[in-house]
Amino acid sequence: MTRDERGPDWPWDVLEIMVDGASESGTRTVAAEVRKQISGQYSGSPQLLKNLNIVGSISHHTTVPLTEAVDPVDLEDYLITHPLAVDSGLLRDLIEFPPDDIEVVYSPRDCRTLVSAVPEESEMDPHVRDCIRSYTEDWAIVIRKYHKLGTGFNPNTLDKQKERQKGLPKQVFESDEAPDGNNYQDEQDDLKRRSMSIDDTPRGSWACSIFDLKNSLPDALLPNLLDRTPNEEIDRQNDDQRKANRHKELFALHPSPDEEEPIERLSVPEVPKEHFGQRLLVKCLSLKFEIEIEPIFASLALYDVKEKKKISENFYFDLNSEQMKGLLRPHVPPAAITTLARSAIFSITYPSQDVFLVIKLEKVLQQGDIGECAEPYMIFKEADATKNKEKLEKLKSQADQFCQRLGKYRMPFAWTAIHLMNIVSSAGSLERDSTEVEISTGERKGSWSERRNSSLVGRRSLERTTSGDDSCNLTSFRPATLTVTNFFKQEGDRLSDEDLYKFLADMRRPSSVLRRLRPITAQLKIDISPAPENPHYCLTPELLQVKLYPDSRVRPTREILEFPARDVYVPNTTYRNLLYIYPQSLNFANRQGSARNITVKVQFMYGEDPSNAMPVIFGKSSCSEFSKEAYTAVVYHNRSPDFHEEIKVKLPATLTDHHHLLFTFYHVSCQQKQNTPLETPVGYTWIPMLQNGRLKTGQFCLPVSLEKPPQAYSVLSPEVPLPGMKWVDNHKGVFNVEVVAVSSIHTQ
Repeated sequence: MTRDERGPDWPWDVLEIMVDGASESGTRTVAAEVRKQISGQYSGSPQLLKNLNIVGSISHHTTVPLTEAVDPVDLEDYLITHPLAVDSGLLRDLIEFPPDDIEVVYSPRDCRTLVSAVPEESEMDPHVRDCIRSYTEDWAIVIRKYHKLGTGFNPNTLDKQKERQKGLPKQVFESDEAPDGNNYQDEQDDLKRRSMSIDDTPRGSWACSIFDLKNSLPDALLPNLLDRTPNEEIDRQNDDQRKANRHKELFALHPSPDEEEPIERLSVPEVPKEHFGQRLLVKCLSLKFEIEIEPIFASLALYDVKEKKKISENFYFDLNSEQMKGLLRPHVPPAAITTLARSAIFSITYPSQDVFLVIKLEKVLQQGDIGECAEPYMIFKEADATKNKEKLEKLKSQADQFCQRLGKYRMPFAWTAIHLMNIVSSAGSLERDSTEVEISTGERKGSWSERRNSSLVGRRSLERTTSGDDSCNLTSFRPATLTVTNFFKQEGDRLSDEDLYKFLADMRRPSSVLRRLRPITAQLKIDISPAPENPHYCLTPELLQVKLYPDSRVRPTREILEFPARDVYVPNTTYRNLLYIYPQSLNFANRQGSARNITVKVQFMYGEDPSNAMPVIFGKSSCSEFSKEAYTAVVYHNRSPDFHEEIKVKLPATLTDHHHLLFTFYHVSCQQKQNTPLETPVGYTWIPMLQNGRLKTGQFCLPVSLEKPPQAYSVLSPEVPLPGMKWVDNHKGVFNVEVVAVSSIHTQ
């Protein structure tokens, strides 16, 4: 470009100074200063060349119109068009990059489910779209042909070392060997023979030594001991003997020496796959009480007492008869096949002696506290049905009325727990193909032991002690059929997880706490066995059908999502976007009014209108697959109830600032009165789903509003004091809830 094309305002003097300064070593500092000045002028400085009085040569220039942007250099094209000139020689192959070193091949991704796990939305955020693409595209495998010739290649990989170690004999020391009863008996017999021989001899110890000497075997002869053998021959024989008994892979156990310069040695990684721990199959067979007057709803979950953590989501199952289910028909929509599962597969990454299988029971809400409602189940016996026929008919009539009126509400009823590892270890030690175990939590003075039915056990006892986690193997024990004969009545003021952990800890030792709990006689039969590698008719936690699902009308088996007791560091390989909501407690002690039978309605909203509730809440058992709302169980006449509910939500792939959780608190009227509604709203609160572009999860203590939230409330937190709103207890936090996300696309 010439001087005329640039115009008179172009700083040619500046460029000349830069060229001159670059040619002479004494003026390099001047050129650097000029570049700084031009850079500052290009960045928007109002003084173009005011301060460019460098060595008094360019003070007459005032403006530099640097308005044209310079296109960046295409580095790839430049390298292709300007190849490096490498002299031919002996070391040319070491300088040039081999053109065929790297090869990229594509391997098809194996999908476990019949349909890929992808969101239903058509429009998604760019980062969500990229995540979905990474979970569905084929694997790209980079193969380096000359990797073995590099200094970072280590032939002694971990797999090869393990393979070599297989050839080494296992060293077993005497201290590690278990005592053998036969050997011990032989030693005793030998001692008896020795004592008899000593007594038979006429002279004590001296005669005994002579007797032993005469009866001992002669030493082996060494015929070549006195022969003269050359030293070379002796060395050769010793060398042959050493080679005969030498282990070829003896030094496979020896670690490699430290490198002077640390080199990152990368081994070929395995193909990423979804993480599963040791899998356990639990089948729920039957649930019977002494009397059958109403439907009972059950759930299973795993708890780790030591970590004080729930390590699985809930599995809901329904074992009611069709007659009992018919009592709820006005309140329950037609049941989806996915909610009729009676078997579940639990995954345990860290099995230990502290894992319990907790079973909780609920019933339809009725007038009266839990003790009054559970009393008939504790006093009536099946054998006395004819004698108490009138009383039972009255109970059935009352249950029918409550089911017709309060069928969509639940109340806590009973619970029990099974020490899982005792069952697994005991079943694994038996010689039968299957085991039948009876578990009683009642007349035991607080102890917790497992015992088999006397007609099936024989002489073997199921009571055992365990040491360490070596026995916690869920892959090889024999299937066991458990019969739980008693349940603990649920205490209305002990519904929290902390109370549950205390009870579970007491089950492992004699305690007076469990003696005070009145048992409810029942009979729950479940099968526990190792899960097959490829089970049929299985559903993922997102209700997707796993392969080998020939008939969609068959009752399925549910895979239960694990919440590992400790972190598991594995990459995400599938789309998963779930949210778990755990209402914990509510304190309405200082609230005015008669709010006592309190339930919490939970909704996932994409707007503020009541019609904006999304059908993304998973159904429990014998109901629709998804619903727009979920209710917590009611503790009768309690203004500060605890909750033990788990609400599972299918999160949308795309979230906005208007997505939020809405909690509506209702007082449920158990008595039927004129001009009295069934449920009366007594409070509101909410949680926005996004905060600074991230999912808002964790523990919350929220204030509760007495009035409906105003417009545009969803973008604000309830901690913000909105004008004109009335709050419970002067805007203090009265509602405790925990929100947990299991998502492979949203950050938290």
